[in-house]
Amino acid sequence: MSDTSPGVDDTLTGQLRPIRRAVLSLGSNSGDRETNLQNAIDAILDAPGIWGLSVSPVYESEPEKPEDGGKFYNAILLVDTEMSGATLLERCHAVEEAFGRPRVGEDRTGPRRLDVDVVALADRVLVDPAITLPHPRAHTRAFVLVPWRDVEPDAELVTRGKVADLLTDLDAGSVLRVDVVLELPA
Repeated sequence: MSDTSPGVDDTLTGQLRPIRRAVLSLGSNSGDRETNLQNAIDAILDAPGIWGLSVSPVYESEPEKPEDGGKFYNAILLVDTEMSGATLLERCHAVEEAFGRPRVGEDRTGPRRLDVDVVALADRVLVDPAITLPHPRAHTRAFVLVPWRDVEPDAELVTRGKVADLLTDLDAGSVLRVDVVLELPA
């Protein structure tokens, strides 16, 4: 990923705003998982300043904790955005909340109709109360790295290395590709 993407003119100020590549991880283990993921893609890309590039194949994985419920469907959404990391995360949280995911309190764990994480934003390294980039646990999650490698074979997780190399330390066989196809909106 590079932070040197072309920009877009701000029609109000005439200034050029940078466009950055972002990696979003999508997961669902409650309700109609396929529909939840497709609706999440549509909702995320409905915001101004974010453009869908590609979506990975869908994989099924066990939840990280038993109390999180049944198996997850997982996918990666690659986007270009002019949003900051914090604004992009706010957008993802708004989509989660629209699908009924509480952001505070005890109900944060358990089955999720939708879970959206900002995995990476260009080559940004950021530790902030609002967001940490890259995602602090992405390098330990086969359910993130396997679909990411599928959609971007040469991907690198800044500070950690090539996604393909990171997978050698994980049980990638625990993440199984399923016959589900997600699409970018027309």
